[in-house]
Amino acid sequence: MSRISSLWRRTFGIIKEHVGTDHFGNKYFSIPEQKTWSGRTVRARRMVEPANPTESEYEEGNIPSEWDAWMRGRRKLPPTPEELQQNTRYREQIKLQALQVEQRDQALQAKEYEEGLVARPTQTLIKGHASSTHYAPAQTGEEPVSTANTFHPGCWTPPGGDTSKK
Repeated sequence: MSRISSLWRRTFGIIKEHVGTDHFGNKYFSIPEQKTWSGRTVRARRMVEPANPTESEYEEGNIPSEWDAWMRGRRKLPPTPEELQQNTRYREQIKLQALQVEQRDQALQAKEYEEGLVARPTQTLIKGHASSTHYAPAQTGEEPVSTANTFHPGCWTPPGGDTSKK
């Protein structure tokens, strides 16, 4: 059989073997090591035919991680349908557990806020960037109302009299 397939490959070119299909509809192929009609050896390769051939770029999530590992040679055998189903169930279980942990954490946080154990985060209004200059007109007054972030030299005059020297 191998002589016939070898003769077929040399005559008609590369033969690819369908290995599997994922739930997106992508088809995976294995091209075994073979010799061309000129005697050159072509190394074994793995390839995918996307379900949507109009897409020119790869988007994250188009290839399941099990198939990606097989394509990159990190695993020898392609994933089985049973393995794919088991991994899908495991991922769903992890998502559910993460949601439960997040809900427990939010409930605990709310309880701590109510009991006064934790202070609520302060809401501050930030105007502009810290390194930018403040373009609002400087207002002079007798009460020191500015903080270190908004202090402008010469904007505050001490109460009670004239500060200029005669």
